[in-house]
Amino acid sequence: MSGIVLIGAQWGDEGKGKIVDLLSENADVIVRFQGGNNAGHTLVIKDKKIILHIIPSGALRENKICIIGNGVVIDPKVFFDELNQLKNNKLLPESTKIYISSSAHIIMPYHKIIDSIRETLTPTKIGTTGRGIGPAYEDKVARIGIRVGDLLFPDLLKDRLKYILEEKNQYITKVLKGNPLDFKEVYEDVVSFGEKMHPYICDTVELMHKLTRDRKNILFEGAQGTMLDIDHGTYPFVTSSNTVAGNAAIGSGVPLSAITKVVGVVKAYTTRVGNGPFPTEETSEIGDYLRKKGGEYGATTGRPRRCGWIDLVALKRAVMLNGIDRLVITKLDVLNELETIKVCVAYKYNNKETDIMPYGLNQLDICTPIYREFRGWKKNISNIRDGLDLPVEAKDYLKFIEDFLETKISIVSIGAERDENIIFEYLF
Repeated sequence: MSGIVLIGAQWGDEGKGKIVDLLSENADVIVRFQGGNNAGHTLVIKDKKIILHIIPSGALRENKICIIGNGVVIDPKVFFDELNQLKNNKLLPESTKIYISSSAHIIMPYHKIIDSIRETLTPTKIGTTGRGIGPAYEDKVARIGIRVGDLLFPDLLKDRLKYILEEKNQYITKVLKGNPLDFKEVYEDVVSFGEKMHPYICDTVELMHKLTRDRKNILFEGAQGTMLDIDHGTYPFVTSSNTVAGNAAIGSGVPLSAITKVVGVVKAYTTRVGNGPFPTEETSEIGDYLRKKGGEYGATTGRPRRCGWIDLVALKRAVMLNGIDRLVITKLDVLNELETIKVCVAYKYNNKETDIMPYGLNQLDICTPIYREFRGWKKNISNIRDGLDLPVEAKDYLKFIEDFLETKISIVSIGAERDENIIFEYLF
């Protein structure tokens, strides 16, 4: 049995969806353990683009068990829209089994309203997707959330929801100056979703225990990226859940002993969606080039991503936080046409050079990147499948990343298609 946690090592959008799909070929179980439909994992299979927001990316392969864990927050409408889209396009194998933790929290209509209005009012724009993720996690911690299992007991849910909605309507109308929600409409909607979700709901802790006992290969699929972690990211410009590998156990209900390997996904350059510090951001022609060649637009929001050079200082922190055993480098092919490629190896911070990422509000904003330059390979590498055939310049680039981070690269993605990879080591 292997338990691999696959996480993003940057600010998200590293190409995790494709790598989850790739590793799922040899996995029995794929588990989402945090986040909500603010994540968007893009897969390209036979020139067809598929974007998954809540259903695990391994669902498109035969004979897989896909679990949405207790650490996830779920918008029922999004779940069923996604499920129906996959079924209608004949992309979901009949052999795929999907389970939802009864302890996962529901994104309610008032969460989305609060999220959207707050973002327009706050002087510090976080760049939220407005999908209610943050407010849902707030209610979870405040112990006033609605969980998936609650939907199976409509009579008990009625009294609980009535109390919660009265409080939410007060906040929406008096503080946010929005319009109140109708209790009957909200209640009937969630009960209806509960009836539809019933076949998918289970005690996933018991299920995961059985699967680990049966020595199944399990892939834990992270969403967003390490630098968006609520505790360890560039706060307050972060997401509302823990995105680091340690949360895989908590968000799925397994012991730490079930995790045998941590794989970090790293783009060959760096991108970020929304506001927040980004030391290696390029607002010049290079940034425009990376955005155009890499198709850097948010899978969930469609917003153009901010682009820049790879930041090894931030990645060193990610390796440290997650205990990353192996790296996957994605979108190496995007750099094909560049004469010179830069790598951030340190920051200039308070007139001193440092290779340690500073913590504290706005501290990263005042860091200036210190670069090492590499010659580009100026060749199309998308047809290469053996690492030995890579141009020497590409090999030097990858070797430098490995040496700096003291972490082996197992896979290099050189295109969007499922089979466009160079595999140095099989992880399962």
